[in-house]
Amino acid sequence: MVERYEEAKTVRRIVFPLVVVIFVIIAGVVTGSVLYVNNALKPVDPSSEEIITVDIPLGSGVTTISNLLEENGIIKDATVFKYYVKFKNEHSFQAGTYELTPSMTLDEIIASLKTGKVYQETKLTITIPEGLRLTEIAAIIADNTDYTEEEILQLLNDETFIQTQKEKYPETLTDSIFGDNIKYPLEGYLFPATYSFVEEKPALEEIIDQMIAKTNSVVQKYMADIENKDMNVHELLTMASLIEEEATNESDRKTIASVFYNRLEIGMPLQTDPTVIYAIGEHRERLYFKDYEIEDPYNTYVIQGLPPGPIAGVGEVSIEAALYPENTDYYYFLATKSGDVLFSETLEEHNKKYDEYIGE
Repeated sequence: MVERYEEAKTVRRIVFPLVVVIFVIIAGVVTGSVLYVNNALKPVDPSSEEIITVDIPLGSGVTTISNLLEENGIIKDATVFKYYVKFKNEHSFQAGTYELTPSMTLDEIIASLKTGKVYQETKLTITIPEGLRLTEIAAIIADNTDYTEEEILQLLNDETFIQTQKEKYPETLTDSIFGDNIKYPLEGYLFPATYSFVEEKPALEEIIDQMIAKTNSVVQKYMADIENKDMNVHELLTMASLIEEEATNESDRKTIASVFYNRLEIGMPLQTDPTVIYAIGEHRERLYFKDYEIEDPYNTYVIQGLPPGPIAGVGEVSIEAALYPENTDYYYFLATKSGDVLFSETLEEHNKKYDEYIGE
């Protein structure tokens, strides 16, 4: 009996603390889960006035819609939103293009998706196409607002404003934007997209901030792969801008990227015409031999490696091409008059194609 009693005491000494630990862990998990869900039910940013365009395709279910809303920064957690919708027994969401804001509550988002109407009326919309230089983007903003190109370019080059943006988006806007020979620090960092505003005359800082914020949100998705590729964001956007300016079709971009990387690997100049045009500072329908000899840090016919920075705004397809190029042995490519791109492994092969498709 004494032995059994001692054994029972020993078991109780072992089991009781274990039970307490398990209880504390369970309580912690439950408490953490409740706090997380409560937070996820709140707006992403109650003070935000940013309008984000979200496309809901035909046939989208609650899971697809939830994921799209999270990807675009409208909600905090797709799973929480999905179960909230089911708990509320909401359905009949309509496909379409919505302009939503991170300040909306889940109920407001649901109401918009059910009615097919924009929750907040858009007063101003600015569309920035892919492949435009910063000066061209400034012209588009000027055409759609009361700001002059001079005012816009002054802000885009204002060191105090840029430093504020650097502090806001430190992983995307690094010290590289102030590197040697950079013509415009924010060149390549104003993402091509459609931007909507609920104010008729939003502050210029707000307009530019939305464009940089979009670049930041896109870049953040690829940060792990950028680091694995031993690149930085500035180099990635620079390479992507060369691809953007050279490619005519989406399908060609990863192969064009392979050509650039193959050239870099053997120390061959990139020799891409868009950098010559950027060095000149104005668009040219045709380049002459003297243009290729311009002494400029952006002219990849006279420098080795990448230019100092991006030469245009880039879309996500070009960013992905810069990150995930095809594996080829091509060192040359040629755009024909019909828009096709022909690739070659040797200069001799390239010259033959040039004579056949371009030569006059």
